[in-house]
Amino acid sequence: MSADTRPRLIDTLGRMRRSFRGWRGQRPFWAGLLTLLAGVPIMYVPYQNLTLGSLTVRLATTAGAGSLIIGILLIVLGLTMWFQPQSRVFAGVAAILLALVSLVVSNFGAFLVGFLLGLIGGALGVAWVPGIKPARRSPSEPTAAMSADGDGEQHTGTRPAEGGENTGKGGSLGGDLPGASPMNGRYRAA
Repeated sequence: MSADTRPRLIDTLGRMRRSFRGWRGQRPFWAGLLTLLAGVPIMYVPYQNLTLGSLTVRLATTAGAGSLIIGILLIVLGLTMWFQPQSRVFAGVAAILLALVSLVVSNFGAFLVGFLLGLIGGALGVAWVPGIKPARRSPSEPTAAMSADGDGEQHTGTRPAEGGENTGKGGSLGGDLPGASPMNGRYRAA
């Protein structure tokens, strides 16, 4: 391995991390992850044995197949939130309903772990809204906190007339007058 290969590896990992961050920001990632993780204990616990010393306790219920189906559906709903973010509301509501059904079917929702993960993941899926990219502003454009005159006050875009009243020469109420200024937003090209 030469000295030239290490920076390339670091650059590649950095690019992969940035692309994953972009992918993650465009979908309800944490909602999908929690919903996916909720399915694992719900479908796993009913098929396992718990051994306490020499005593073996079987956790299987009469609805073992129901637990398996609920767990698989929660995993599929978590993947749906990741790869079909436009159906996040449906997937979130379905995950909440399946988590509630798991209380009865699968050992109290796999001892409340899968139930709580499914409930929180479904709620996050319903609540997630795609972000809007902010418009890029030029450095010379004033912000809302700092106005064009730099006094730190917010202005509505209108200014009073020079004489203190509406004289018809660029005043704040003279929008259709020939002397209207571009500062009040009512300027019309002649």
